[in-house]
Amino acid sequence: MKNRCLRIVLLLILSLILGLGWWVPSATADTENQKLVAEVWRIVNQSYVDETFNHQNWWLVRQKALKQYIKNREETYSVIGKMLASLDDPFTRHLQPSQYRNLQVSTSGELTGVGLQIALDEETGVLQVVTPIAGSPAQKAGIKPGDRILKIDGVSTTEFTLDEAAAQMRGPMGSQVVLTVAGRESETQEVTLVRDRIALNPVIAQLRSSPGSVPVGYIRLNQFNGNAVAEVAHAISGLEKQGADAYILDLRNNPGGLLQAGIEIARFWLDRGTIVYTVNRQGIIGSFEATNAALTNDPLVVLVNRGTASASEILAGALQDNQRAQIVGEKTFGKGLIQSLFDLSDGSGLAVTVAKYETPNHHDINKLGITPDRLISWEPTAFDQVATEVDQQYKTALEILTNTSVVANAPLGDRG
Repeated sequence: MKNRCLRIVLLLILSLILGLGWWVPSATADTENQKLVAEVWRIVNQSYVDETFNHQNWWLVRQKALKQYIKNREETYSVIGKMLASLDDPFTRHLQPSQYRNLQVSTSGELTGVGLQIALDEETGVLQVVTPIAGSPAQKAGIKPGDRILKIDGVSTTEFTLDEAAAQMRGPMGSQVVLTVAGRESETQEVTLVRDRIALNPVIAQLRSSPGSVPVGYIRLNQFNGNAVAEVAHAISGLEKQGADAYILDLRNNPGGLLQAGIEIARFWLDRGTIVYTVNRQGIIGSFEATNAALTNDPLVVLVNRGTASASEILAGALQDNQRAQIVGEKTFGKGLIQSLFDLSDGSGLAVTVAKYETPNHHDINKLGITPDRLISWEPTAFDQVATEVDQQYKTALEILTNTSVVANAPLGDRG
């Protein structure tokens, strides 16, 4: 009888093993997928700026995510996406391997696509143009800052995350993409763009001079990428040799980029003073300071508009609060959050908001922006008309710099 019972128990165990055999082969994969979810959770847990994690129990979020059976990497990314979405922070996001590579290429100085910097409007969820990159297919087609992108190749942009939308607009050089675009006041239109290599040379520099006025060095900085610091240094050096006595730094429609690039470029204009404060979730304040290595003390005016964001706002705020420059234009975009990038074990990446920044006078820029010293509205102009006589913001900057008393007393430059 005892042997018979033992045989029955063994048969039941064998039946259970056979019956559950359908999930045994993927158990290892499931463990690997869960490890990736746990890896993302741990990085956010250690680094995220908001210690309340959007007023939720972050540990319970982890438990809920790891309870799920995850059968493949696609489902893993979906679980990670939902976990991060609970933070209600569009800047904290998971980047799949191809997206992560594209981002690294973008910040390195070159990409292939249509040349749009985009953001999600937090209130409406609509995809919005921050700025087209100068000389890009999007800029040449007349797409402007503030335009809304409703569809990409006929698919509503509400179906995409921010990174997915960016990926949809990238592609092989010479291929086409159709965007459905709605302007601020104009009707919706379809725009066909041919993708091209976007050379992210971020600087345009020229000496502007006319009879009876001081020679003005005009520097347009389009993006804070891996080339920006060296290119701006080269531009200032060249303009100094050409005899520039004053400068216009044009940050209009500059969406930002590398934080460190913004700090280093601020040091080109400042001999001393705080450039920016950073505040982490413990409320610990760090700061970046000028290093007594300014490349010029000549008077300076900075041009900004609604497309001026992130690292551009750090630079403009540093120069304004240190009374190194007058700011002319419109109130800026208002992105005062700092993200760090983390490599993940599967080749994907994670962008996490780790701190916020404040100007030297402790002005919180996030959602508020920088208010110029001289408010001048931005009238959309053709690319070849920017920084010409029809550009009212540029004309105002010239008027400030060519005022005899301003140049003679150098109140915007040499602080003695």
